[in-house]
Amino acid sequence: MTPEIKGFLLLATAKILVVFTVIMVGVMMVIWLERRYSGWLQDRLGPNRVGPQGLLQSVADGIKNIMKEETWPTEADKTLFLLAPTMAFVPALLLFAVVPFGAPLPVTFDFTLPLLGRFAHDGPVPMIIADIPIGFLMILAFSSLAVYGIVLAGWASNSKYAFLGGLRASAQMISYEIALGLSAVAVLLLAGNVTLGEVIRVQQEGVWFVFALTLGCIFFMISALAETNRLPFDLPEAEAELITGYHTEYSSMKFSMFFIAEYAALITMSALIATLFFGGWDIPLTTWDDGEPTVAKSLATMGMFFLKTMVFVTAYIHTRWTLPRFRFDQLMALGWKVMLPIALLYLMVMAVTVWALDTVGLVWGVGYGAALFGVNIVLVYLVFWVLDRGRLVGTTGLQRAGRRI
Repeated sequence: MTPEIKGFLLLATAKILVVFTVIMVGVMMVIWLERRYSGWLQDRLGPNRVGPQGLLQSVADGIKNIMKEETWPTEADKTLFLLAPTMAFVPALLLFAVVPFGAPLPVTFDFTLPLLGRFAHDGPVPMIIADIPIGFLMILAFSSLAVYGIVLAGWASNSKYAFLGGLRASAQMISYEIALGLSAVAVLLLAGNVTLGEVIRVQQEGVWFVFALTLGCIFFMISALAETNRLPFDLPEAEAELITGYHTEYSSMKFSMFFIAEYAALITMSALIATLFFGGWDIPLTTWDDGEPTVAKSLATMGMFFLKTMVFVTAYIHTRWTLPRFRFDQLMALGWKVMLPIALLYLMVMAVTVWALDTVGLVWGVGYGAALFGVNIVLVYLVFWVLDRGRLVGTTGLQRAGRRI
């Protein structure tokens, strides 16, 4: 094995350890953030005793769950019962492997270690764990695997309540995976590539896809809520209806792993929204992050990526503590009768629009993005006017709201 290959493997291992450690610590911090933020929304304090401002509350909860007694239902399939939390947890982590989180970092080293030999590297290192040419397809594939952990948890528990929760979860996640994928296909239509690094580069050359594909971005964000089982789509965990849903029979750390998986998926989906529609690590209104890689550029772009991701994490937290949950029939009707047909129609309209703009000779850039933005604003208005049916947007809705006030 050459020193260059050893250096590559060393850098890959370092990126894996650093990124997954950051995600796990990030999960702990997001749990703390949600508890404090919900307390602020409800005019209460939230956790504030364990550590400064309650920062160590998640650590205390983790220690408590590790020390709690393990329970095993007597009629459960023990192998699948133990495997289910891991199957729900692993896909959320693997998805982050193909997300670029910063501009390339210049790294140079040449050293020798006893027994291991010489390690060498000279050049920029992509700030992505696995820079594979099928990055987006891997996201679609692995995001669909998370449903297996939830279904197995309900089935292996041999409990009617858990089984019903697993069935509802599988129906929900399969339904909204289709809308999620179709919303993102429009991104590939403009980028012309399934590599997320190329998606970011195309947005740097023109406009962010949130402007060129506004309706697709809205549908992707709604579908991501359903995929991560967050309110108002948390029917698999509807406490009042199915005790606690698919994880009713779980306890101790196995119980906690489902929630760790949920928050890891929340972070990953927020990072995907930032990457697909908001330029990823691109710093807006500047070309400073282009050109030769430097350490300063890498750190600045990683900071920008973190900021964008946290904006969407906070938005999802705010949504959870603002909206009530849907009924299950409303949830399925929204997925199959509304989002799926509209996403298909939207993809057709975008394909025709892109073809028309290419036919007239318009090149991708600000003008191209402005034309797509105009089309999307019209589509957003039509979609929400039809869905609203005059309840809020229409005059009658405003009059009713005025009378109530």
